[in-house]
Amino acid sequence: MSSPSHVAETPITDRNELVATLASGEKPKAQWRIGTEHEKFGFRLDDLRPPTFDGERGIEALLTGLTRFGWAAVQENGRTIALLRDNASVTLEPAGQLELSGAALESIHQTCVETGTHLNEVAQVAAELELGFLGMGFQPKWTREEMPWMPKGRYRIMRDYMPKVGSLGLDMMTRTCTVQVNLDYATEADMVKKFRVSLALQPIATALFADSPFTEGKPNGYLSYRSHIWTDTDADRTGMLDFVFEDGFGYERYVDYLLDVPMYFSYRDGVYHDASGQSFRDFMVGKLPVLPGQLPTLRDWSDHMTTAFPEVRLKKYLEMRGADGGPWARLCALPAFWVGLLYDDAALDAAWDLVRDFSLVERHALRDGVPKHALNLPFRGGTVRDLAAEALKIAVAGLKRRAARNADGQDESHFLDVLQEIVASGITPAERKLALYHGEWNQSVDPVFKQFAY
Repeated sequence: MSSPSHVAETPITDRNELVATLASGEKPKAQWRIGTEHEKFGFRLDDLRPPTFDGERGIEALLTGLTRFGWAAVQENGRTIALLRDNASVTLEPAGQLELSGAALESIHQTCVETGTHLNEVAQVAAELELGFLGMGFQPKWTREEMPWMPKGRYRIMRDYMPKVGSLGLDMMTRTCTVQVNLDYATEADMVKKFRVSLALQPIATALFADSPFTEGKPNGYLSYRSHIWTDTDADRTGMLDFVFEDGFGYERYVDYLLDVPMYFSYRDGVYHDASGQSFRDFMVGKLPVLPGQLPTLRDWSDHMTTAFPEVRLKKYLEMRGADGGPWARLCALPAFWVGLLYDDAALDAAWDLVRDFSLVERHALRDGVPKHALNLPFRGGTVRDLAAEALKIAVAGLKRRAARNADGQDESHFLDVLQEIVASGITPAERKLALYHGEWNQSVDPVFKQFAY
């Protein structure tokens, strides 16, 4: 989840300005970049509990420790709640999950180095505080009540609002972690094609990255419980966005969708004003109950765009949001998968051919079925595993044609090896952990904190 945006305080007076914000994201292909984000759970080495914000071994102490590597502290009410460096940031999810929002980089080689550097820095500071970090989609051991809360104003508002609109929203906030990639588009038509392909194939990414089979120390019956949680978080701001596949979809239709997403807040003068459930349309005409007579600014709009949580999200770029968090190799594989599919023209055409005749019913069946069944979900006489194999084939070819090479002459396609292994075996990361749980772990999740920590 985002921190307050740094967009100018320019007042909005016309809907067309909102449309122009999305259009301003258009870039020529030579300027397309890759922004990778990932979240991870912290835990204390002695008792495996999540660290609180305060204290000698708390999350704030970790953030302060990271400043030795050149990160600049960001404060809210006098407390360090984020870090900035080289167009990247380290932020906190509601229960202290640590997120790296990477810089916009030219290649997956670069983004993987960025991720590895960050994890190494975190490991150094965490070791001094006797903390560890784990990449999974859902907190495997602790209850919702046992998770701490970070002192960020927007989270207080969301914490109060979530139970009004769904039963699992607080779990989404406190007990999930994801990896996502943010990618560019050249034109409105390019955005539409990429949006449709990535939305239709998002369940495939969910299946490949499925790694959240435990809740409170026991199997929960899902392979990606994180993905399931989104189905009962807040229907007003989540889901598959069927309108994306309708004729005429473009920037204007997405703006209309966002205008109908209920607000959470308006951030003014360092204060989060609780606008939960109120209408941005009312805000546009000076009738927002919490700020009567005031008009929104471009920063309000930028903030509001971050409070919609569909499977694919449009801002000034497209965000792929379907994958569980995981280990370093899969953090690099997620951007490789989507760059291979979307950043090469032939691959994008092939991916569109793969999904263009999916019906609305089929798209929803994929979305609803993969959290439990992942690669084993039946689809058109085969399984999602077959779809994943075809999508990977397209992505590999796209990366080879892209030919972005490192100093050793390697292109980016080797970052997909970990996903190729998953498809070849038919066994997701979640299923591997379940086998360990029922085997050598003797029906305990505690070993996951050692065997799968960064």
